[in-house]
Amino acid sequence: MIAVEALFWLCAGLIVYTHAGYPLALWTLLRLQGRPVDRELPKLEVAGSSPVPSVTLIVPAYDEEEVIAAKVANALALDYPRERLQVVVASDGSSDATAERARAAGADLVLELAPGGKVAALNAGAERATGELLAFSDANSIWAADALARLVEPFADPAVGYVCGQVRFVDAGGGNLEGAYWRYEMAVREMESALGGVTAGNGAIYAVRRDAYLPLAPSGSHDLSFPFVLAKRGRRSLYAPLARAEEKMVPTLEGEFARKRRMMVGLWDIVVGEGMLAPRGYPPLFAFELASHRLLRYLSPALHLVVLAANVALLGQGWVYTATLIAQLALLAAALLGRWLPLAPLRIARYYVMTTASVAAGLWDRWRHGAPGRWEKAEGTR
Repeated sequence: MIAVEALFWLCAGLIVYTHAGYPLALWTLLRLQGRPVDRELPKLEVAGSSPVPSVTLIVPAYDEEEVIAAKVANALALDYPRERLQVVVASDGSSDATAERARAAGADLVLELAPGGKVAALNAGAERATGELLAFSDANSIWAADALARLVEPFADPAVGYVCGQVRFVDAGGGNLEGAYWRYEMAVREMESALGGVTAGNGAIYAVRRDAYLPLAPSGSHDLSFPFVLAKRGRRSLYAPLARAEEKMVPTLEGEFARKRRMMVGLWDIVVGEGMLAPRGYPPLFAFELASHRLLRYLSPALHLVVLAANVALLGQGWVYTATLIAQLALLAAALLGRWLPLAPLRIARYYVMTTASVAAGLWDRWRHGAPGRWEKAEGTR
C-alpha cells in the first residue's frame, strides 16, 4: 500500500501544481529576480526611411463570406503605415463567396487554394508574403486599432522570434466559461513571457519573423509548435498584452468541448512527432515552463484516473482517503448538475471536467481516425 499511497499523492500533487502551484511559482521567480511584469514593451527604433518593419497579415479562410469583408476592412484600418502592410487572404477551397468578398474589401492578395486544411493555407500565405514579419489572424477576429503596432514592438529585440497578443472572448450569452479561463491563462503567459518565454500562443493575433517561419504538417499548430521549436533554435516567444483582439465566444460549453476536442486531435503529433518531449535545446527556464504548463496539463486526464483508482484502493487506510474520494465524486456530481443548474460553482466544475476530458477525447479521435488536417469551425462564433 505504500507504493499506492505514494502514487496517489504524487499524481494529486501534480494536478494541483499545474493549475495552482505553477502560477505561484512563476510569481515567486519574478519577485526573486526583481523582474516585475512590464506591459510596456520596448518601442521599435526609427531607422532611416523605414521606421517600422514591413508586415504581411495573413488570414486563413474557409467559407467565411459572412465575416471576411469586415476582417479585411479591420486590417486596412489598423494604425500602421499602409505602404508597410500587405493583407493576404488564403481561401482554402472555399465553396462560397469568400474570395470575391475579400478582393472587393481591398485585400492585397487573395489566394484561391485547393482544399488542404488551415495549416496548408497558412503555409501558402507565408510563401507569397513580402513582409519582414508575418502576422496571422482568424477571419472572425477583430483587432484594436493599435494592435499591429503593439504586436511588432517586441521584435525590436533580434532574439525574439514569435509574439502573440491578447484575445478577449466576447460572451454570446451562453454557459461557456472560456472567457474566465482565458483571463487566468493570459495572466500566466504574461509571467512566462517575463521569464523564459510563452509556451503557447493563440490563433486570433500573433506574429513571427519571416526567416523563422516553420512550414508545418497539416496536423501541426502554430499556437503550440512555434514557441517550443523556436526555443530550440535560440529564439524567444513573447506575449504582448497590449496587442488586443476580440473573438465571439462559442455560446455553449458543449460547443467549447467539441472545439477543444478537435484542437487536441493533433496533440500526439505535436508532442511526440514534432519533438516537444525531447529536452535537448531548451533553455532551462523554458523547459521548466513547458513541463509545468503544457505537458502536465496534457497528462491531467491520466493523472485524474490514477488518483481515482488509487483512492479506491486506499479506502480503509484512514479517514483522509474517504474524504478525498468524496471530494472527487462531488466534483463529478457538480459537473453533471452544472448542465441543468446555472450555479457558478457547478458551472466551474463542469467547465473543468469537460476541458480536461477534451484532451483524452482528442487523443481517442486521433487513434481512431488518424492525424487531422481538415477545417473545423466552431458553431456560433461568426
